[in-house]
Order: sequence, then structure tokens, then C-alpha cells
Amino acid sequence: MDELGFDFTKAVAWFPHNQEHPYVLVRISEQNVAELTAEMGVPMRRCYITDVELEQAVVEHGVTRDVVVRSVLPDAGAVMSGDFGEVLTYFYQAARELPASAIGPKKWRLKQDRTKPAPKSDVIHFVMPNRPHASAADVVLCSEVKAKATAGGSKPIADAIVDCKKDRTSRLSSTLVWLRERAMITDLGDVDIPLLNRFIDAVDNPPATKRFRAVAVICNAFLDDELVAAPADPDPEFTLVVIGVPDLRTTYTAVYAAAIASVA
Repeated sequence: MDELGFDFTKAVAWFPHNQEHPYVLVRISEQNVAELTAEMGVPMRRCYITDVELEQAVVEHGVTRDVVVRSVLPDAGAVMSGDFGEVLTYFYQAARELPASAIGPKKWRLKQDRTKPAPKSDVIHFVMPNRPHASAADVVLCSEVKAKATAGGSKPIADAIVDCKKDRTSRLSSTLVWLRERAMITDLGDVDIPLLNRFIDAVDNPPATKRFRAVAVICNAFLDDELVAAPADPDPEFTLVVIGVPDLRTTYTAVYAAAIASVA
């Protein structure tokens, strides 16, 4: 459980690996979609605004909680679809690392514009078993995420693979520095400056492992057609993860509706 107040052991069953090679294929079942829709409302809201910030806004501005929540959530459409894919990947990464604790910044709180995607690398987690002490067992996880909920020309698998390379070459490093700058003026919750320094100032600490993923979150209606673009051989530099979701558009719409309803 992290600052979202969610027990990630509940999410393990949501992400069964139907295959591991040459890429990971996850097919979320109808039953698990119903469960995650019911469970993700409050955590989804907290991905965008903390409970403390929510209550402060209500008191300071004399507005209702749902008005505040709506002011930080994306509108229905491509950005909401993309954000949901990222949050789902956050849950996937955290669940896969259990029983270790994966600590991740909720980058969706750092948006300058709710109608646009969050900047920098999509989903980051830090695994630091001996925190605050650095060790060779420390790991940083970084995922590039693409989502496809409706018909169209987007190529989520190919695009995730291409943009994952940006994380490996420079974007992850710049993201960590950006997060440290934001942490100086913004509460990043579980992620603080000493934690970020451990992974930024590599020469002062034991080497940490970096693990990269290219993640495609795809509506099951398009999954088989999109899998044709999946590479036949694994790449040693990253892991491709394809997550199939039943009726993805309906699913993410229901989760965001649940986030708003959670403050009713």
C-alpha cells in the first residue's frame, strides 16, 4: 500500500501473464475489469490530487469536492485514455514488484494543463529495499505507455517501442532531475529528494539497475490485429508488455466517473 491507500495485492490477479516471450501478454478478464472499476475510483482521484489538497481547495474557495476533482481530471477522449493507460501501468508495475515496495511519483498531479498528457517519462517506480540506505539491490523502473481504445490509425505497440528508446537514452535522466526540482516546491508524497538523489547521483552510490518497459494498453476489440506488429524476438534493452482490456473506452470512462463519485 502506498499513498494512494490501495493494497496492491488486490491488483495481482488483474494482470495474469498469458505469455512471457517474446513479449509479455496480459489479458484482463471481464471479471477483473469489473473489480478494478470498483476499486480504482479513490486511487485514481488521488493520482491527481491528495486528500489534503482537496480539502484545502474546498475550504479556501467554497466549492464542492466534485467541482475540485473535475478541475484536475482530463476530459473524455484521447488524454483520458492515455492517462488511464499510464495509471493502469502504475498499478501493474507496483503489483509485479510485490512483496517489494515500489515507490512511484504520481506525475498526473504535476500537470500544467489537465487537457494534455503529463510531461517526461510516463511511469516511474523506485525499488529501494534498504531505504534510506542505498544498495546494489536498488532498481528504477521506467515504462513508456501507449493506449488504443478506439478504431484508428494509431500503432500503440510500435509507438511504445520507439518512445521507450527515448527513456533509455536521455529522458529518464532528465525526468529524475525534473522531479527533484518539483520536489523542492511541491510535495511528491512517497518520493522525496533523498530518494531521487540516490538515483541521480549515481557515482556516489552503488550501481542501481534500470529496467525499461514499452507498454501498449489496447482494447480487446483491436488486440489481435495489433499483436501482428509485435516483434518476434525479445530485446535485451527493454520488455514489451501488451495489456488487453475488455471495452477499454467504457472501462476508463467508468473509472473516472468513479473517481468523481468517490467524493459525493
